[in-house]
Amino acid sequence: MNEGLGADSSEKEKQLKSWEWRYRLYKRMKSGYEHSRAPEAPTNICLLVTSSTSLTVTFQEPHSTNSAVVTKYKVEWSYSEDFSPLTGEIVMDNLQSLRCTITGLTMGRSYYVRVSAYNMKGWGKPQISTPSCASPSNWKDYDGREPRHRGQIESLERLLQQVRASRQSYSCRDSFKLQNSGHKQSVSRSLKHLFHSSNKFVKTLKRGLYLAVIFYYKDNMLVTNEDQIPIVEIDDSHTSSIMQDFLWFTKLSCMWDDIRWLRQNMSVSTSSSTALQARQKMLSAVAQLQNLLGTHNLGRVYYEPIKDRHGNIIIVTIREVETLYSFFNGKWMQISKLQSQRKSLSTPEEPTSLDILLITIQDILSYHRRSQQRLAPGLYLGYLKLCSSVDQIKVLVLQKLPNILCHVKIRDNSNVSKEEWEWIQNLSGSESMENMDHSTECPTRLFFELQMAVKALLKQINLPPRQAKLFRLYTQEVLELGHNVSFLLLFPASDDVCTAPGQNNPYTPHSGFLNLPLQMFELVPHTNMNTSMEFCLF
Repeated sequence: MNEGLGADSSEKEKQLKSWEWRYRLYKRMKSGYEHSRAPEAPTNICLLVTSSTSLTVTFQEPHSTNSAVVTKYKVEWSYSEDFSPLTGEIVMDNLQSLRCTITGLTMGRSYYVRVSAYNMKGWGKPQISTPSCASPSNWKDYDGREPRHRGQIESLERLLQQVRASRQSYSCRDSFKLQNSGHKQSVSRSLKHLFHSSNKFVKTLKRGLYLAVIFYYKDNMLVTNEDQIPIVEIDDSHTSSIMQDFLWFTKLSCMWDDIRWLRQNMSVSTSSSTALQARQKMLSAVAQLQNLLGTHNLGRVYYEPIKDRHGNIIIVTIREVETLYSFFNGKWMQISKLQSQRKSLSTPEEPTSLDILLITIQDILSYHRRSQQRLAPGLYLGYLKLCSSVDQIKVLVLQKLPNILCHVKIRDNSNVSKEEWEWIQNLSGSESMENMDHSTECPTRLFFELQMAVKALLKQINLPPRQAKLFRLYTQEVLELGHNVSFLLLFPASDDVCTAPGQNNPYTPHSGFLNLPLQMFELVPHTNMNTSMEFCLF
């Protein structure tokens, strides 16, 4: 009996302690509720014009929540400064991002905006935004201009349809000729394809033009069964104007699946042009490499051919694959192992182009990876600097981001309002940045943002700040590149826009810059972005 009473008493004591703990918790909760008040107003409320029909409000938490957690915010807007009547409101209960976009507004009409916070004691006092009102607008509303590229996509589509129609009619005629050639001839042609030496990978380079392909997955690279980079010969000789043929070849990276059709069309031509013959050989080399690897897609063309003093030139294509799947006549090997196994037949003073390719392969892969990066949404200030040579024009880009002009970010909001664009137009009368002294005339913070961006850009391209007065702002349009990315362009002085041959060019790969041929700049991945910029500028 004593043992039973002891167990019962122990259980009751546990329950008592539990209830005492709950009672103390309740008292603290009650005291907290009685002493808490509605939250203070949110802070740093910023009103942004983000399109012709929308405004965006950003804000931060109140400095004091008055002992209670804020659980939601309310954004209100009105035509009237005293918010009577209200035009609309949005209650935000998802607090991961303190940002609200008001859509469906009337272009050019002024809207006043305020924000208030809520906790268990109710709504706090609202706070007016800075600026207190704004009008939805876009830079195109300044002079009512139409989008520059309107109708171009439709025109390109019509041209493509015409090309497809002509291709289909040609394929029908070509298939009729092939049927008359006979089965016996096709068998002999297949046997010749299997045993002819020209349909194998090249092991050693002689004086000539070659095509190499780099397929990689992480730290692994596709090699031949003889542990060599897949290379085929294009021609055992080449002309001094190889750059024009190379730039033509780069465009093939957009149509690897059409190589057979292109070869058929070029074979019909009876022209004896040296350039046409060279390009026919390029198409044959591409087809040969596609057959040997068993894939059409050879990737993107590296921005420059690799040359040596022995007269060898290698055109390189790069492709990143998703998995280590098998290719015909190939296997996977770690890149470091491939580099260590390479036994050079050349001297260190005069390496062959194949040695140069192996030595610089990590740089080539880095260029390919960096070319696929995408800019975050926002408004950017870009720097347009060109460099000309005898046969081409090059564009200055950053080595770490070669698919876009040298640039710095101005702000997160990519939209340029009508009032901001009107202020920018006032700068066009001076041919330079000297008139950027009148900050009071700028309707928003754009003056200060642009001023900071110019300083940062000058530092990036290693130019003294005093040269900013000679720079000019491009005032014809804002370059809208998609994905909520917009660019304002900064030009150097008129005489320095394009560096001529023989002039000093401080921008080299060693200084972190690249001079990409204009055609390569168009075809770097992010194609829609670079093509839009190319159409606008050149």
